Amino acid sequence: MKMFALIQSQDGYSGKSEGPQIASCDPWLEPASIEVPELLDGQVLVKIAMASVNPSDLHFIKGEYGQPREKGKPAGFEGIGEVVAGNGSYAESLKGTRVSFVVSKGGSGTWAEYAITDALGCIPVLPNLRNEDGAALIVNPLTAMAMFELVKETECKSFVMTAANSQLCKLLVALGKDEGISPICIVRNVNQGEHLRKLGATEVLDSSHPDFQKNLKSVIKNLKPRIMLDAVANQLSADIFMAMPNRSRWIVYGKLDTNPPIISEMGQFVFSEKVIEGFWLVRWFQKTDLGKQMQVIKAVQERFVNEKWKTEVSKILTLNVVMTGLPEALKTGAKVMLIPK
Repeated sequence: MKMFALIQSQDGYSGKSEGPQIASCDPWLEPASIEVPELLDGQVLVKIAMASVNPSDLHFIKGEYGQPREKGKPAGFEGIGEVVAGNGSYAESLKGTRVSFVVSKGGSGTWAEYAITDALGCIPVLPNLRNEDGAALIVNPLTAMAMFELVKETECKSFVMTAANSQLCKLLVALGKDEGISPICIVRNVNQGEHLRKLGATEVLDSSHPDFQKNLKSVIKNLKPRIMLDAVANQLSADIFMAMPNRSRWIVYGKLDTNPPIISEMGQFVFSEKVIEGFWLVRWFQKTDLGKQMQVIKAVQERFVNEKWKTEVSKILTLNVVMTGLPEALKTGAKVMLIPK
């Protein structure tokens, strides 16, 4: 059986770190009609209803992610669809089930009409969950939930986020609002502030404003945040962290800026007990017991169904227009989704 897919045009790693931006799809992707891969034991075939476009997808196709590209295989990590076939008793039992999933190692990507992944990694979704939410159910929402547990561990009443207009940070803003923990949002455009405040942000600081450093010091003095969730990892991130109180934690989960920071006050790690650490959802799954995982997954779905969370989608592209339409669609401030037709 043939399917239409956007396949990777290069192998392995690029050895570069240019960030999750693309001016053109041509160096990284090719539209193609390919054979649907054979199912291995424990795998399912999912007919894609919708797939998401995450920064990790862009890092991956450019050879900058933590796993190598495979030339000729469909791109795309995350999506939602109906299981139409399975290999193995549990995989076969999922036939006819609508599932959200991230493609497993050895699978086949979601930027296609069909995808292959491990049955055990599929999450059956509630019938009233929107495709827009189900297609982005794992990477951002589960990361938000897991990182918010780190926020609560600090027993602090505020936390800092960089690149705060992202979909992930909007989910975290809502969690902070519900839990009474003040979100401090760092953005690059003052126009993003009003929307974030409506979602529940306590403070929104524009890093391009001439008085940013002065405003930052005032907010930190008043709210005393001791954890920063950082997707940028640049000099600004380092400066913010140096201004935070003793025993602060800098959690790096992305690298939107390719320029490395310079940390001028190394003594803070000795005398102020500050810590820099990383967060990767894959590692969270590996370290978290199944019961806790199921509890978090259930809570994530309920937040979407109860409209406490909503995936903000700016553009839905059919696969046949991605090559020309994706770079422009990515310039918007919300999620881009892909559908087969």
